[in-house]
Amino acid sequence: MAAEIVTLFLMAFALGMDAFSVSLGMGLVRLRWKQIFDIGIYIGIFHMIMPLIGIVLGKVLSEKFGLVAMYIGGCLLTLLGIQMIYSSFKRDESPFIAPVGIGLFLFALSVSLDSFSVGLSLGIYGAEVLLTVVMFGFMSMVLTWSGLLIGKRVQDWFGTYSEAFGGSILLVFGLKLLFSM
Repeated sequence: MAAEIVTLFLMAFALGMDAFSVSLGMGLVRLRWKQIFDIGIYIGIFHMIMPLIGIVLGKVLSEKFGLVAMYIGGCLLTLLGIQMIYSSFKRDESPFIAPVGIGLFLFALSVSLDSFSVGLSLGIYGAEVLLTVVMFGFMSMVLTWSGLLIGKRVQDWFGTYSEAFGGSILLVFGLKLLFSM
């Protein structure tokens, strides 16, 4: 049991680091404290739901579906990055996709799709479901908040280009997902 907890912790940390790096870029956008809180909660919830779905379906679905999920996540992050870069050069202050409503849903979904793929694998190996989803959700929530807060802290260093820089981080991360498979 102890070995399973350590393994799950390391997996949760690795998945949460994805959320951290993406949130670091998102934190460069001017966000209110409530938005930071909501983003962390949403990503934490999605990092619980997605592996749960993956675990349940893990015994049924093939590895190809996990690869499709990674492509979808890469596409969503790439599009979000492009949108952020584009909106940073517009005079209008409102982006296409803001981290509220459907934009928040898409953002949380895009950074949690990799946990779905991990859930597929864990479903095959029969991992402890409750422990897995709670650990994944908690770790990603904390690391998301950390990334957003660090991004918020350094956004003034980049001035008006902070959103473009954040979008660049998301774009590169999305492209990395797409081309690393």
